Amino acid sequence: MSTPVTKLQLSGVHKSFGDKHVLNGIDLIIPTGKSMVVIGGSGTGKSVMLKCVLNLLQADSGSILVDGQETVGIDAKGRNAMMKKFGMLFQGAALFDSLRVWENVAFGLVHGRGMHRDQAYPIAVEKLRSVGLDEPVAQLYPSELSGGMQKRVGLARAIAANPEIIFFDEPTTGLDPIMADVINDLIIKSTKELGATALSITHDMASARKIADYVAMIYQGKIIWSGPVDDLDHTGNEYVDQFINGRADGPITTIAA
Repeated sequence: MSTPVTKLQLSGVHKSFGDKHVLNGIDLIIPTGKSMVVIGGSGTGKSVMLKCVLNLLQADSGSILVDGQETVGIDAKGRNAMMKKFGMLFQGAALFDSLRVWENVAFGLVHGRGMHRDQAYPIAVEKLRSVGLDEPVAQLYPSELSGGMQKRVGLARAIAANPEIIFFDEPTTGLDPIMADVINDLIIKSTKELGATALSITHDMASARKIADYVAMIYQGKIIWSGPVDDLDHTGNEYVDQFINGRADGPITTIAA
């Protein structure tokens, strides 16, 4: 059996804010076309790690490779080219209130790739249909949508440009269990149809178990365990065991609110 090709690799990534050390040497490998879910409590470094991968924050040291290309310290031209490989579903969907739904979905196509609005509109409608929303929704504003519908629109925007890598930031936060499961199903469907590589961060274990091929746990700024999702209940790691079972007693004595 051939070794899976690595799409995204973090090696020894550190990030501090003053005296606060948030990332303390992150090591993580994500194979092409696979879904990696990073779990961990609030304040453990998940979001900072994701922002470093997206180059929204500059890592202090270490290496972040995308398709073998170093992105730490990359120049503006290289960063812009790299960003075209990425799609992102933000926590809370993060839609633009002043734009119609279709304009939100097509935002990256129009403003990032210079596509004419007339060309972008049918693509936006197609992506909305792929997440279960009909064309009339395209003319609405985000304020007219439910939370679950907003998440669907956010997902449609994330996949609008057929990205190679999709990032999911707490994709089920704020949703009821049924709608959360709908979003999980759409995430699986969308990534498989695109053949995309996925990196998600979450503390929702039901979501993690459903959308992941691989799971990694971050604690105090380090990856303390990583492996196939099927091994999650048999890691032999007491920190992972406590977290996935939601127990107050264990080595994790304080989990930030």
